[in-house]
Order: sequence, then C-alpha cells, then structure tokens
Amino acid sequence: MEKEKKCLECGTEILGRADKKFCSDYCRNAYNNRKNKTANNLIRTTNNQLKKNWRILEKFNPEEKTKIHKSKLIQAGFDFNLFTGIYTTKKQSVYYFVYDQGYLDIGHDFYMLVKRLK
Repeated sequence: MEKEKKCLECGTEILGRADKKFCSDYCRNAYNNRKNKTANNLIRTTNNQLKKNWRILEKFNPEEKTKIHKSKLIQAGFDFNLFTGIYTTKKQSVYYFVYDQGYLDIGHDFYMLVKRLK
C-alpha cells in the first residue's frame, strides 16, 4: 500500500512520480521563494546599495579625478562600508572601489574620487 504524498507548499495530494515533491511549478516556485527570502533580501539590499554608491561616485566624478568633502557623499546616501574592491599603492595609499569608481581618503574629511581606466 502506497503512502499518500502531499505537496510541500499547499498540502494537496501529489500524483505522478514517486520522488515528486510539489503538485505544480507554481507551488515549487512559491516554496523556494519563501525558503530563500531572507538570503535573497540581504543580497538584493546589498546590491542596491552598491549600485547607489556607484551612481553617487559617478555623479560627483564626471571626469577621471576630483576632490570632494565627505559630507557631500554622506548627504547623497553614500555607504562607506560597502565597496567591491581595495587597491593599495606602493606608497601604501588605500583606494576603495565600487566597480570602476574609486575613492581615497586624503584627510581632513576630503576624498579623492578616481575612475579606473579600462
């Protein structure tokens, strides 16, 4: 006698293959979306802030190099904790990059904005 299998999402009886877990693609997608919601939200939030940081750097640095006060970046919503890469020069200057847009703390709350050339 076979045991009745239930859909992991909606609980309805499943017909078909013995290893089937869901009654439909809709239930499979809904189950996996709900299961991965927390991880996906963290990734989505982080990516959105990285994009915002990049847009801010690009806006304030239309050329390849410019100097800006920290308060302008903060006022625009820049998050200094999120970046995609770090580059340390031979002189030990540390540039933080958000994709191809970078910044260097030059002291007294000023930053040098640079663009990495391709």
